[in-house]
Amino acid sequence: MGKEREIKLRIEDLPGLRHRLAKLGARVVRPRLHERNALFDTAEGSLARRQQLLRIRMELPVGRGGKQALRTVVTFKRPIINPGSGKNRERHKVREEIELEVSDAKALATVFEGLGMTRWFQYEKFRTTFRLPTSHVWAKGLLIELDETPIGAFLELEGPASAIDRAAKAFGFEKRDYILANYMVLYRESCRRRGQEPRDMLFAKGQSGKRAAGSEKRKLFL
Repeated sequence: MGKEREIKLRIEDLPGLRHRLAKLGARVVRPRLHERNALFDTAEGSLARRQQLLRIRMELPVGRGGKQALRTVVTFKRPIINPGSGKNRERHKVREEIELEVSDAKALATVFEGLGMTRWFQYEKFRTTFRLPTSHVWAKGLLIELDETPIGAFLELEGPASAIDRAAKAFGFEKRDYILANYMVLYRESCRRRGQEPRDMLFAKGQSGKRAAGSEKRKLFL
């Protein structure tokens, strides 16, 4: 059990971001992976109402032969409420997080569904993870994660509060640019702007060879 503190930043200039990463001496600690995520909830949506999340994530290699997951992780997240406060007033997204590596995603999904849960949202993305060199003492414990999604590129900064703020500034962002919403919320907002009905957040066929989100038959990851 641990505490996760993070923000997202929307990236409009991906080459510019890569230039800033190189200038800061960022090194890749986890090469680009294809992530497939499935969120589960009760039929009544009780987890979502409590701002909780139950997710199975499969991490696959990019390119040909990328069908075998390198790692599968089940994650449970819930808000951390400050004592005496009705809600979390942090400028970052702060959640309690429990993660467990599992060997069989399909079996676990079957267990969840047997307990009455439904696979209510799926999304995929490509993620590359960076760290800054140890010479940047202020960045100790900071993870820099570049996410390429069907709705655009985002940078996730996870770690100590001061490191998140300093890194965001180094990348040219202000606190007003911080995004605390998850990808499901961002995807649904994107669909509303385009006048589309939200389904699963999947790459169109031309982007990654996967079926488009608007296909007639829903594609199940697990």
